[in-house]
Amino acid sequence: MLSYEILIADDHPLFRSALQQALTLGLGPVVRLVEADSIAALEVRLEEKADWDLVLLDLNMPGAHGFSGLVLLRGQYPQIPVVMISAQEDAAVVARAREFGASGFIPKSSPLETLQQAVRAVLDGDEWWPPQIQETASVSAEAKAASAGLASLTPQQFRVLSMVCDGLLNKQIAYELNVSEATVKAHVTAIFRKLGVRTRTQAALLLQQLESLPA
Repeated sequence: MLSYEILIADDHPLFRSALQQALTLGLGPVVRLVEADSIAALEVRLEEKADWDLVLLDLNMPGAHGFSGLVLLRGQYPQIPVVMISAQEDAAVVARAREFGASGFIPKSSPLETLQQAVRAVLDGDEWWPPQIQETASVSAEAKAASAGLASLTPQQFRVLSMVCDGLLNKQIAYELNVSEATVKAHVTAIFRKLGVRTRTQAALLLQQLESLPA
């Protein structure tokens, strides 16, 4: 019998619990569900095991800047399908999820049956998109370039970049990550090279290209 292992990445305990219930009902005993409540926790799960059948990823999670979590996943673990889940249901958000490499998008307002249907479709190798939402927006060239640069970062470089964009100094980042300041400097140099930027401000502006709704 086929069995599935699904990673639920969402920072709302009630919604994670509802997803657990819906998927257990929909897929039965053949499904193993594991939770992560932040991008950092998600990375730990992925480092432990890289052959998940599906990641259900909340758009707005601690440690993520818009679609940066999706971009990181697609860059580091391209073999794992990712379905975005969000309370933001604008056509532009759905279109960006598709262009950044998601296999589907489930609005949080969806009924139980829709959620189960979407997950089953992606597990079967298809994509699933909300039928009522037409693709009416596309990702800018800048956002695509930002996506490509971010996809090339290692998970640790991504953590450093997020902290840089949150305004932390190298000394503070070193303390948070329990590494030396020299290591942080080396990471920052590598990040700037990969992203084609020269300053922390430019890096922060680039990350903003991945916000869920373009400014």
